[in-house]
Amino acid sequence: MKLTKEFYNRDSLIVAEKLLGKILVSEVNGEVLAGKIVETEAYRGAEDKAAHSYNNRRTLRTEVMFGEAARAYIYFIYGMYNCMNIVCEEVGTPQAVLIRALEPVEGIELMCKNRYKKFYEELTNREKVNLSNGPGKLCKALNIDRTLNGENLLGDKLYLVEGEKINKKDIVLAKRVGIDYAEEAKDFLWRFYIKDNKYVSKK
Repeated sequence: MKLTKEFYNRDSLIVAEKLLGKILVSEVNGEVLAGKIVETEAYRGAEDKAAHSYNNRRTLRTEVMFGEAARAYIYFIYGMYNCMNIVCEEVGTPQAVLIRALEPVEGIELMCKNRYKKFYEELTNREKVNLSNGPGKLCKALNIDRTLNGENLLGDKLYLVEGEKINKKDIVLAKRVGIDYAEEAKDFLWRFYIKDNKYVSKK
Protein backbone atom coordinates (compact mmCIF):
# COMPACT_ATOMS: atom_id res chain seq x y z
CA MET A 1 0.00 0.00 0.00
CA LYS A 2 1.33 3.45 -0.96
CA LEU A 3 2.05 5.94 1.79
CA THR A 4 -0.59 8.66 2.03
CA LYS A 5 -0.12 12.41 1.84
CA GLU A 6 -0.87 12.59 5.56
CA PHE A 7 2.24 10.50 6.22
CA TYR A 8 4.45 13.17 4.62
CA ASN A 9 2.55 16.20 5.89
CA ARG A 10 4.42 16.28 9.22
CA ASP A 11 7.62 17.67 10.68
CA SER A 12 10.66 16.32 8.84
CA LEU A 13 12.12 14.89 12.06
CA ILE A 14 9.08 12.65 12.43
CA VAL A 15 9.01 11.69 8.75
CA ALA A 16 12.76 10.95 8.64
CA GLU A 17 12.44 8.38 11.41
CA LYS A 18 9.18 6.88 10.15
CA LEU A 19 10.64 6.40 6.64
CA LEU A 20 13.07 3.75 7.91
CA GLY A 21 11.90 0.36 6.66
CA LYS A 22 9.62 1.84 3.98
CA ILE A 23 10.16 0.82 0.34
CA LEU A 24 11.10 3.40 -2.30
CA VAL A 25 9.88 2.30 -5.75
CA SER A 26 10.96 3.69 -9.12
CA GLU A 27 9.05 2.75 -12.27
CA VAL A 28 10.63 5.40 -14.45
CA ASN A 29 11.24 3.36 -17.59
CA GLY A 30 8.70 0.59 -17.18
CA GLU A 31 11.04 -1.40 -14.94
CA VAL A 32 10.37 -1.81 -11.23
CA LEU A 33 13.34 -0.89 -9.05
CA ALA A 34 12.86 -0.89 -5.29
CA GLY A 35 14.86 -0.57 -2.10
CA LYS A 36 14.21 -0.48 1.64
CA ILE A 37 15.10 2.84 3.23
CA VAL A 38 17.81 2.28 5.86
CA GLU A 39 19.17 5.82 6.39
CA THR A 40 17.66 9.32 6.25
CA GLU A 41 18.44 12.91 7.23
CA ALA A 42 15.92 15.56 8.29
CA TYR A 43 16.23 19.18 7.09
CA ARG A 44 14.00 21.63 8.94
CA GLY A 45 13.78 24.58 6.58
CA ALA A 46 14.01 28.18 7.72
CA GLU A 47 15.59 27.41 11.11
CA ASP A 48 18.13 24.86 9.84
CA LYS A 49 21.48 26.28 8.69
CA ALA A 50 22.18 23.05 6.81
CA ALA A 51 18.99 23.27 4.73
CA HIS A 52 18.88 24.72 1.22
CA SER A 53 15.82 26.65 2.40
CA TYR A 54 17.49 28.13 5.50
CA ASN A 55 16.12 31.58 6.33
CA ASN A 56 13.32 30.88 3.81
CA ARG A 57 15.78 31.11 0.91
CA ARG A 58 13.58 30.77 -2.14
CA THR A 59 15.20 30.03 -5.51
CA LEU A 60 14.34 28.06 -8.64
CA ARG A 61 16.08 25.07 -7.07
CA THR A 62 14.34 25.27 -3.68
CA GLU A 63 10.88 26.25 -4.91
CA VAL A 64 9.54 22.70 -4.71
CA MET A 65 10.35 22.65 -0.98
CA PHE A 66 7.86 25.44 -0.39
CA GLY A 67 5.09 23.48 -2.07
CA GLU A 68 2.91 20.64 -0.89
CA ALA A 69 4.15 17.55 0.93
CA ALA A 70 4.73 14.23 -0.86
CA ARG A 71 6.81 15.74 -3.67
CA ALA A 72 10.32 14.73 -4.69
CA TYR A 73 13.03 17.36 -4.33
CA ILE A 74 15.96 16.22 -6.45
CA TYR A 75 19.12 18.26 -6.82
CA PHE A 76 22.53 17.82 -8.44
CA ILE A 77 25.82 17.98 -6.49
CA TYR A 78 29.53 17.88 -7.32
CA GLY A 79 28.64 18.01 -11.00
CA MET A 80 27.89 14.28 -11.01
CA TYR A 81 25.36 13.07 -8.41
CA ASN A 82 21.61 13.40 -7.99
CA CYS A 83 20.18 13.36 -4.47
CA MET A 84 16.55 12.60 -3.65
CA ASN A 85 14.66 14.36 -0.88
CA ILE A 86 11.03 14.11 0.16
CA VAL A 87 9.16 17.35 0.83
CA CYS A 88 7.36 17.42 4.18
CA GLU A 89 5.06 19.74 6.15
CA GLU A 90 2.44 22.29 5.10
CA VAL A 91 2.74 24.51 2.02
CA GLY A 92 5.12 27.37 2.82
CA THR A 93 7.12 25.40 5.40
CA PRO A 94 10.14 24.20 3.37
CA GLN A 95 11.19 21.03 5.14
CA ALA A 96 12.49 17.85 3.51
CA VAL A 97 14.07 14.47 4.23
CA LEU A 98 17.13 13.25 2.33
CA ILE A 99 17.14 9.55 1.47
CA ARG A 100 20.74 8.56 2.27
CA ALA A 101 20.81 4.79 1.77
CA LEU A 102 18.72 1.86 0.55
CA GLU A 103 18.89 -1.91 0.85
CA PRO A 104 18.08 -3.34 -2.63
CA VAL A 105 14.78 -5.24 -2.77
CA GLU A 106 13.64 -5.60 -6.39
CA GLY A 107 15.28 -5.10 -9.79
CA ILE A 108 18.77 -5.72 -8.46
CA GLU A 109 20.20 -6.81 -11.82
CA LEU A 110 19.08 -3.56 -13.45
CA MET A 111 20.47 -1.59 -10.51
CA CYS A 112 23.83 -3.27 -11.13
CA LYS A 113 23.64 -2.33 -14.81
CA ASN A 114 22.81 1.28 -13.91
CA ARG A 115 25.67 1.53 -11.40
CA TYR A 116 28.40 -0.72 -12.74
CA LYS A 117 27.35 -2.06 -16.16
CA LYS A 118 27.84 -5.55 -14.66
CA PHE A 119 25.71 -8.49 -13.55
CA TYR A 120 25.19 -8.98 -9.82
CA GLU A 121 27.21 -12.22 -9.82
CA GLU A 122 30.18 -10.30 -11.23
CA LEU A 123 30.28 -7.82 -8.36
CA THR A 124 32.75 -7.95 -5.50
CA ASN A 125 31.32 -7.92 -1.97
CA ARG A 126 32.35 -4.28 -1.70
CA GLU A 127 30.55 -3.37 -4.91
CA LYS A 128 27.41 -5.13 -3.70
CA VAL A 129 27.31 -3.00 -0.54
CA ASN A 130 28.20 0.14 -2.51
CA LEU A 131 25.27 -0.41 -4.87
CA SER A 132 22.96 1.91 -2.93
CA ASN A 133 24.71 2.95 0.30
CA GLY A 134 24.74 6.69 -0.40
CA PRO A 135 22.36 9.34 -1.76
CA GLY A 136 24.06 9.66 -5.15
CA LYS A 137 24.56 5.91 -5.49
CA LEU A 138 20.93 5.03 -4.81
CA CYS A 139 19.67 7.60 -7.29
CA LYS A 140 21.90 6.16 -10.00
CA ALA A 141 20.89 2.60 -9.12
CA LEU A 142 17.17 3.44 -9.26
CA ASN A 143 17.48 5.69 -12.31
CA ILE A 144 16.33 8.78 -10.39
CA ASP A 145 17.40 12.14 -11.83
CA ARG A 146 16.30 15.77 -11.99
CA THR A 147 13.60 15.04 -14.56
CA LEU A 148 11.69 13.73 -11.52
CA ASN A 149 12.14 16.91 -9.48
CA GLY A 150 8.70 17.88 -8.17
CA GLU A 151 7.26 14.43 -8.93
CA ASN A 152 4.14 13.57 -6.92
CA LEU A 153 5.04 10.61 -4.71
CA LEU A 154 1.39 9.56 -4.68
CA GLY A 155 1.63 8.78 -8.40
CA ASP A 156 2.97 5.81 -10.35
CA LYS A 157 6.52 6.79 -11.40
CA LEU A 158 8.18 7.31 -8.04
CA TYR A 159 6.45 6.34 -4.82
CA LEU A 160 6.81 4.72 -1.42
CA VAL A 161 5.00 1.75 0.08
CA GLU A 162 4.79 0.14 3.48
CA GLY A 163 7.64 -2.17 4.30
CA GLU A 164 9.21 -3.42 7.50
CA LYS A 165 8.31 -1.91 10.87
CA ILE A 166 11.54 -0.86 12.61
CA ASN A 167 11.63 -1.02 16.41
CA LYS A 168 12.74 2.13 18.19
CA LYS A 169 15.62 0.25 19.82
CA ASP A 170 17.02 -0.54 16.37
CA ILE A 171 17.16 3.10 15.24
CA VAL A 172 20.40 5.06 15.66
CA LEU A 173 20.45 8.88 15.85
CA ALA A 174 23.58 10.58 14.54
CA LYS A 175 24.99 13.79 13.09
CA ARG A 176 24.24 14.55 9.46
CA VAL A 177 26.97 14.05 6.88
CA GLY A 178 28.90 16.68 4.91
CA ILE A 179 27.51 19.82 6.55
CA ASP A 180 30.51 21.19 8.45
CA TYR A 181 29.63 24.69 7.21
CA ALA A 182 26.33 24.69 9.14
CA GLU A 183 27.68 26.02 12.47
CA GLU A 184 25.69 24.61 15.41
CA ALA A 185 23.38 22.70 13.04
CA LYS A 186 26.22 20.36 12.10
CA ASP A 187 25.93 18.78 15.56
CA PHE A 188 22.18 18.13 15.51
CA LEU A 189 21.34 14.42 15.71
CA TRP A 190 19.00 14.57 12.73
CA ARG A 191 20.28 11.53 10.85
CA PHE A 192 18.47 8.25 11.41
CA TYR A 193 19.59 4.78 10.43
CA ILE A 194 18.85 1.12 11.06
CA LYS A 195 21.40 -0.33 13.46
CA ASP A 196 23.72 -2.98 11.99
CA ASN A 197 22.36 -2.63 8.44
CA LYS A 198 25.32 -3.04 6.08
CA TYR A 199 23.94 -0.53 3.56
CA VAL A 200 24.14 2.46 5.94
CA SER A 201 26.53 4.99 4.38
CA LYS A 202 28.34 6.10 7.54
CA LYS A 203 28.16 4.58 11.03
